[in-house]
Amino acid sequence: MSNEKYTATITLPRGTLDLTYQINTATKRIEDESYQLEDLLGFAQRINPKRAFLFVSKVLGRHIPVAPSTMRGAFTDLADLVPNDLPEPILVIGMAETAVGLSAGVHQALQTRYPNALLLNSTRHAQHNDSDIDALLTTFSEDHSHASQHLIYQSKDTITQAQLLASKTLIMVDDEASTGNTCVNVVTALRNAGLTQLEQVHLTTLVDWSLAQNQGEADADDAVSDQVAKRLPNIDFYRHHLLSGAWTWTDAPNPEPITMPSVDTTEAGSHALGNTGNWGRFPTLNSKDGFDNYLANFQTTFELFNKQTPFDKAQLPKKILVLGSNEFVWLPFLLAEWLENQAIAQSQDSGTISIVNFSALTRSPIAIGGAITTMLSFSDNYGLGMTNFAYNVDPNEWDLIVLCVETSADSVDDMWQGLDNVLVVSP
Repeated sequence: MSNEKYTATITLPRGTLDLTYQINTATKRIEDESYQLEDLLGFAQRINPKRAFLFVSKVLGRHIPVAPSTMRGAFTDLADLVPNDLPEPILVIGMAETAVGLSAGVHQALQTRYPNALLLNSTRHAQHNDSDIDALLTTFSEDHSHASQHLIYQSKDTITQAQLLASKTLIMVDDEASTGNTCVNVVTALRNAGLTQLEQVHLTTLVDWSLAQNQGEADADDAVSDQVAKRLPNIDFYRHHLLSGAWTWTDAPNPEPITMPSVDTTEAGSHALGNTGNWGRFPTLNSKDGFDNYLANFQTTFELFNKQTPFDKAQLPKKILVLGSNEFVWLPFLLAEWLENQAIAQSQDSGTISIVNFSALTRSPIAIGGAITTMLSFSDNYGLGMTNFAYNVDPNEWDLIVLCVETSADSVDDMWQGLDNVLVVSP
């Protein structure tokens, strides 16, 4: 971690965000350069009375379309910061909805060193099967979020469940930490739910803004870790991140009142979730479970869409955007990564340039401006009756949009169904 401090001021309609931050020189990107603020983040305004600003990741593939290779690089670089020789069993846990793909990517990278690490994501989608009610491990609150309540499920497999409860190291993965409160809430909930053997907690984020948050400046990790560690008795607490610092928010004079859409629910919805394998809603060792079938499903669907059989990767168009939906992003990301690899190979053979990007639908309400240039709004595909959004996506800019959902194809809003360059991949 560099000791040199940088500052930035971001002016948004509802106020001003002042940042003090440090570059993590332990991470290396292109040409041996560390991640800079502009590599990682843009900024926008939330439609949320709890917090007026949003850190918009440029490497996450959520609100800004990004190349899968860029995402994979960030996943791996973040995982590489986690030390060797951690006490096992290890649990990697990701925060819905934004970080469930990030957590799977970090988990996959960590398994080169910790092959038996478990992955478990929080979720805001209750599972339909009545027997799954008994599978609920715990709940916790993300206080500043647009949808604060999270569910965490346990395993029906007795061996996996025993390993989960015996976890000694927790690696909590999130896109950003702004106060540290969510981390404390998660650890407290898990310990109360039976994970009583936890020895270490590693808060692992792309960007950590909770350093020295109560002290007004970003000092060394040791001085500020205590702010969270004091609230986690008998736990050794560590942080890993690509960039860190602290923020101060100042409200604009007489900011306009806002009304946030109703998105805070953990109901199941009227459209059942199809079988897409286990990518972390329940504890898993193998986050790629189901991908082979998913890839075959895409290829079959593309054959019908393209009116040409058998599947021929040479028929793939030059500009492809893959969209995950809400929490269902990991298998779609792996599909986007596969498509990007095909595009790279074709570009090398033909000399033409092909582009594959990844992004996702979300329930998060964000105002136009700053890092958010466009917004599409539509009904969710879960049958919850809530509005969903796609940001920085202009359908006219893409030859093909692959919309990946974990519900049936007919659950997708008519807006998407009416576009002739949209291919819906469903279970």
